[in-house]
Amino acid sequence: MASARFDHQTLVRLQEADEIEMRTPRGDGTRSARPIWVVVVDGVPYVRSYLGERGAWYRRAVAEGRVEVGVEGEDLAVNVEPATGAEALNRSVSEAYHAKYGRRAPGPTEAMVTAPVVATTLRLSPSS
Repeated sequence: MASARFDHQTLVRLQEADEIEMRTPRGDGTRSARPIWVVVVDGVPYVRSYLGERGAWYRRAVAEGRVEVGVEGEDLAVNVEPATGAEALNRSVSEAYHAKYGRRAPGPTEAMVTAPVVATTLRLSPSS
């Protein structure tokens, strides 16, 4: 089953945003908000956890399957789905991280393409 896709305007905003705010539910009912990097590959946005599987927002997002994302002042309800097993896709997402962030943040960009971080690649799609 194909996931729903974001409209063109939303994809452009995600691609052009330096960071998005990833909001995940906490056990006490509040939401955690973390700035994270986002890339768009073939019309689909992807995120990764800089801390790998240790990232609290990542663990909550995977457990919940849904998050809220803030981009340019707009709140989006988003489904998250692990993008696992596709080596070519992981390569493309890594290349997108290099293209978008590599020049201004080379060290953090290199961290985003290490195996433990690549293993946390999540596909974002609009929540219905």
